[in-house]
Amino acid sequence: MKDIKKIFLAALAVIGLIGAGSCSKTKSYSELLRTEEKATNWFLSNQKVCNEIPEDSVFQVGEDAPYYKMDPDGYIYMQVLNPGNGPKAVDNQLIYFRYMRTNIQDMYDGLNPQPSGNANSVGNSNSTSFRFGNTSLPSTIQWGSGIQVPLRFLSIDCEVNLVVRSYYGVQGETGQCIPYLYNIRYFNAAF
Repeated sequence: MKDIKKIFLAALAVIGLIGAGSCSKTKSYSELLRTEEKATNWFLSNQKVCNEIPEDSVFQVGEDAPYYKMDPDGYIYMQVLNPGNGPKAVDNQLIYFRYMRTNIQDMYDGLNPQPSGNANSVGNSNSTSFRFGNTSLPSTIQWGSGIQVPLRFLSIDCEVNLVVRSYYGVQGETGQCIPYLYNIRYFNAAF
């Protein structure tokens, strides 16, 4: 009886080792999405947030302005730093933009991420662009639809901070489920 018990325990140990070796240490997509949501909520918990867009589209402006929830699912939040005073964008208009973005997930994890982007680059050759409202051009959709949202409400020459979750983010990064904080300035193609 003791021999059978030893064999049984040994078999369980082997099965446990095999099972442990086959488990992946990577997160599932749903776990990544939950982590992204936690990081985004953590960031926003330290900000003033308005869950509705003003009916007259007159946003509070400045560094102390709230972040406005721009979509029903809470994937995009916008803080208006400068509403601009130029014309509004029209469909398929070429819009240039300068940006810096910071990884919110790294901030949530206690790291000190450095912003990246082209806002500090000199010259027009470092500008990025998209065609407003156009969802067929690869040069436009590569940036994701999130960065176009402010121009539905503000002038072309505006500046905003945007919290963009991966669903509306850079096309090649959506599977990573990383939220970003963008600072974006928009320019007419004639700048």
